[in-house]
Amino acid sequence: MENEIFIRVAVFFCVLAALAALERLAPRRAMVQPRARRWFTNLALVVIDTLTVRALAFALPILAVAAAVDAGQLGLGLFNSLQWPLWLELLLAVLIFDFAIWLQHLITHKVPLFWRFHCVHHADRDFDVTTALRFHPVEIAASALLKVGLVYVIGPSALAVIVFEILLNATAMFNHANLRLPLGLDRVVRLVLVTPDMHRVHHSVHRHEHDSNYGFSLSVWDRIFRTYVPQPAAGHDDMTVGLEWQDDRPMKLGWALWLPFRR
Repeated sequence: MENEIFIRVAVFFCVLAALAALERLAPRRAMVQPRARRWFTNLALVVIDTLTVRALAFALPILAVAAAVDAGQLGLGLFNSLQWPLWLELLLAVLIFDFAIWLQHLITHKVPLFWRFHCVHHADRDFDVTTALRFHPVEIAASALLKVGLVYVIGPSALAVIVFEILLNATAMFNHANLRLPLGLDRVVRLVLVTPDMHRVHHSVHRHEHDSNYGFSLSVWDRIFRTYVPQPAAGHDDMTVGLEWQDDRPMKLGWALWLPFRR
């Protein structure tokens, strides 16, 4: 789709900049690690992740948008065999993809091999907009393959894929933001979308709390499958974010990249 990359990059940087500014104006918690060093590692990881996926795209249709175009030309997938209105296809595609990401997230917590890579995300001792970007490149490549496979099964339009990926990136940055929302607004928003206070519970050092609230965009799946925990037991100000590495190692890029391969 023409200008697809430009649109996605522009939205990404606009949302990142806006949330970073709001975090300064209305922070939810005090940071425990130096911001500059954390941001370098987290932003470096998103650059490495992007380059990894782009490199793989030379060998495979690993980009979901390219797969959607290919599936459309070949007539593959459910939506390509139906003549449904565009708005209905968009709605269903977003719901299906969002559920798939929710389920993938749950699996990364339950399967030890997948957890080895996903724990790079959870090792961050602070919780802010850049935490949403902190993923190991192996996990990102696996997620991209999952989305491509799903594209060939359901056959969404390239537009539907672009809309979902923009929504996923924007809402993930929003619900990882160190942002203090008014409690009344938080209660209303989390009826539909995952809020920062809701997702922060998922980043608790306690296993019973980080095995909850798996949603990245919509909050409905956690409510349906009873993985929803409204608040951390210790409260948001006193809860501990991260995992067992309560030291300076998680903000080091080399340490984060090598973490899944440690014994």
